[in-house]
Amino acid sequence: MGKLCFFLLSVVLLVFLLNGETATASSRKKVATGARTHDGSEEWGYVEVRPKAHMFWWLYRSPNRVEDSSKPWPIILWLQGGPGGSGVGMGNFEEIGPLDTYLKPRNSTWLQVADLLFVDNPVGTGYSFVEEGDADLFVKTDDEAATDLTTLLEKVLNRNESLQKSPLYIVAESYGGKFAVTLGLSALKAIEAGKLKLKLGVLTSHRFQLSWGPLLRDLSRLDNNGLEKAKSLAEKISQQIREGQYADATNSWSKLEEVISANSNSVDFYNFLLDSGSDPVSLSTAAAELSQKSAMKSYTRYISSLRSLPAGGGGVGDLDSIMNGVIKRKLKIIPANFSCVSFLLKWGEQSGTVFNQLEGDFMRPRINEVDELLAKGVSVTIYSGQLDLICSTKGTEAWVEKLKWEGLSKFLGMNRTPLFCGAEQQKLTRGFTKSYKNLNFYWILGAGHFVPVDQPCIALKMVGQITQSPAAEAAASAKQDQKSKHEKRKVCSEERGEKTTIAQHKNAAAQRAENGSKRQSKGSFSSVMRYS
Repeated sequence: MGKLCFFLLSVVLLVFLLNGETATASSRKKVATGARTHDGSEEWGYVEVRPKAHMFWWLYRSPNRVEDSSKPWPIILWLQGGPGGSGVGMGNFEEIGPLDTYLKPRNSTWLQVADLLFVDNPVGTGYSFVEEGDADLFVKTDDEAATDLTTLLEKVLNRNESLQKSPLYIVAESYGGKFAVTLGLSALKAIEAGKLKLKLGVLTSHRFQLSWGPLLRDLSRLDNNGLEKAKSLAEKISQQIREGQYADATNSWSKLEEVISANSNSVDFYNFLLDSGSDPVSLSTAAAELSQKSAMKSYTRYISSLRSLPAGGGGVGDLDSIMNGVIKRKLKIIPANFSCVSFLLKWGEQSGTVFNQLEGDFMRPRINEVDELLAKGVSVTIYSGQLDLICSTKGTEAWVEKLKWEGLSKFLGMNRTPLFCGAEQQKLTRGFTKSYKNLNFYWILGAGHFVPVDQPCIALKMVGQITQSPAAEAAASAKQDQKSKHEKRKVCSEERGEKTTIAQHKNAAAQRAENGSKRQSKGSFSSVMRYS
């Protein structure tokens, strides 16, 4: 706890700009490239991944980090979904970072087991931007986005020797899971070429829309009429994908969402036990969704519904407000007078454009790339929330079974191991896992789309195991030692109890013998008296 408190205090110290630029510099051609906290526990900045295309990153150093070559400390690169969702904002403050949207410590932060690197990717997401809002500067494909992010990784990680010794685990959510595979291959090529000095692992989740109708029918959320409508559109999407009509498939995908919503009384795509907009925060975003891509706007709804906004909205507790207020002021390098975007660069200002520009690649399958990563020996972990619809477990299992990886049959034939977590970890099953060689799968019970939010304990345990974090191993070892000591105390107690019982039995036997002897003496005397 002391280490965590020190870390939280350190972030409010003075910020030093690494290149001497100030956030209010009047130059239109220069962007401050980086800054850090006084103690170095946090660093952030911009990388110009292409001319006039600036990507923002934020690195947190774990207070538990240890430098041990035999047990390298991991770095987690978090990829948000969307595309266009801000990892710096949503992943950081809503899900796994050290502070929540109220700027209070998060007990389940993944910073306990790894360093955390958040990026606003692709360019145009969150604090990232392209100059003058030029549409030609936005990426059109995942491959282009992966090239940009690989450039950022080279610039950020190669300059620090201690970071080079750390294995990098790409952990992704939603559309980020699809992109993680593309990035993994791009980063691997850079590693093989000597441009990036890292060991690589990938944790991913991904959607498979063909499962939506059958799953909801099994859950009684769709009837047969709704199922037939959904199946018809799903088959159309499959045909469009086979023919390479990815933009048309994206539009059909949006229509499928509308059909599902209309025939299920608006099921929540991020937790099928809920209705979409069933909470006050969801209702407040309904109007905004009518004027924006529902896939982008609704992405924030579920995790937002798990916290209560201050009365009247806005301020601390509201992600948009803190990212455009207190966080921007802390970072100091976000352009404040940059005519290439607007008078004041607003967090997320270009995110809608990011989604639109990737429309032609949104539905492109990446199963072959998963096979390629597995064949190259990269550790691939797939995780799935039990209650998720948009990236349902049913669909995830379906695409895993389509893999051509040589170890698939043995993986599928293995039994699962139950997962437990928390004080009552041996009483309630929290999930299941199984692994074969470099493929791992985690089924997280009771979780929807946002696993770290719905089941923070088991999510933290999962990443600790997969990254082989020294902190997680130390915690597991300490628990095992505690369990062993408890068992020894129990055995000793039982042995003491057994010895006590034996002594008691002996005493009782001696007492009975003594009493019996007395009764025998009294009986003889009485008999004598009786017959006399």
